[in-house]
Amino acid sequence: MTRHVEHVMGTVFSFDVRHQDDDAAPFVAAAIEEAVAWLHHVDEVFSTYKPDSPVSRLGRGEITLADCPPEVAGILRMCESVSDRSRGYFTAYPGGRLDPSAIVKGWAVERAAAMLREAGAPDHCVNGGGDVRLSGAAGPGRSWRVGVAHPLRPGDLAAVVSGNDLAVATSGTAERGAHVIDPHTGRPATELASVTVIGPDLALADAYATGAFAMGGAAREWVEELDGYEAFAVTATGATWRTSGFRAQAAT
Repeated sequence: MTRHVEHVMGTVFSFDVRHQDDDAAPFVAAAIEEAVAWLHHVDEVFSTYKPDSPVSRLGRGEITLADCPPEVAGILRMCESVSDRSRGYFTAYPGGRLDPSAIVKGWAVERAAAMLREAGAPDHCVNGGGDVRLSGAAGPGRSWRVGVAHPLRPGDLAAVVSGNDLAVATSGTAERGAHVIDPHTGRPATELASVTVIGPDLALADAYATGAFAMGGAAREWVEELDGYEAFAVTATGATWRTSGFRAQAAT
């Protein structure tokens, strides 16, 4: 087993790589080092807190999209696609300012996990500030288990998700307060306290969780229509709901 914690993008990323052979430790460490370098690259390109990042400069109109690294155009295309799919509840311009962060973190973790698989480390969990990519197994015959923090009861879990190859993303008020803006009203979304989306790809799960949170109660029906994705939510009053397929991933 090899573990690593990295502070980047204003949050904590953790790597938990399972391997039985101690001889694998050096190449696993090298793969993690490559993945960590990737995360720092993403932060340099996409951070809205770094005034000299390409995304910050693009948002201020100082440079054009053609002047940015090619991944910026790719992310903005993904944002536009999810915005269309979510009827505008997800946007790369929350509050009218360019900020694709709601998809970037999940996308970055998804790529970091792919780097580990490509390096020959298939069994791992990568957690980026609560957005989690599970790959392979936690041990022989064992699935990974991820606890979903309860947004209204600090220290408690609202649900536990189990899986072998699964993305888990949560959007809510527990860490940053009411920060998700409903693009249709321009005001913070307050109907839900948190919503967790699971599925095969963390970039999309991350974006869908943000869109679903902005959508409020209507998100349940919307996620039901998404191919391969399920959701669990805690409302502002403490009630819960889940889509029809979420129970299959819930751990007992």
